[in-house]
Amino acid sequence: MEPHKTLYVLLFSFLLTGMLASCGELSREQSAQVDEALKDSLTSTTESWDVEMEIIEEGFKKMRLTGSYAATYTAQDSNATHIKGPVDIQLYDSTGAVTTRARCERAVYNADEAIFELYGDVQVTTEDNRHLESEYLKWTQNTNRITTPKFVIITTPTDSISGTGFEGTTDLSDDYTIEKPSGQFIVE
Repeated sequence: MEPHKTLYVLLFSFLLTGMLASCGELSREQSAQVDEALKDSLTSTTESWDVEMEIIEEGFKKMRLTGSYAATYTAQDSNATHIKGPVDIQLYDSTGAVTTRARCERAVYNADEAIFELYGDVQVTTEDNRHLESEYLKWTQNTNRITTPKFVIITTPTDSISGTGFEGTTDLSDDYTIEKPSGQFIVE
């Protein structure tokens, strides 16, 4: 009986070794499926309360934002921070002086594209008493341009204009476009 026992142990060992060897490597297709499943699970969320965010470029503070709550969602193809308000934003020039202030109910910052989207009772005020109001505003940080397809009201020391669809700079200088304007102008 002893030879049969040795034969069974030897056969069992070969069988076990064969099974373990076949489990050691994944096929390319299986490896691709595992990678794809891992990509979907590589999402993270970070929450913060009493938020203060600053953007500094070339050693100069460009923007300061405060809000009551922020949640940052990071995935392979996106990186967005949702900020609840009231949200306050200050934009600075190269000397450190505040040039523009904005307020809104909530904001979304897309870090990959350097775009802020402001929602709900958006109010923008410049240091030279220009004022903009809308329900939505998009600020593209790299070009320093603001846009909205929504209704907008712009008030300056001499004019008031409203309309739908706006594109201009954050300082609300006279270099802006309103697609469907209406308003009052003082002509000197």
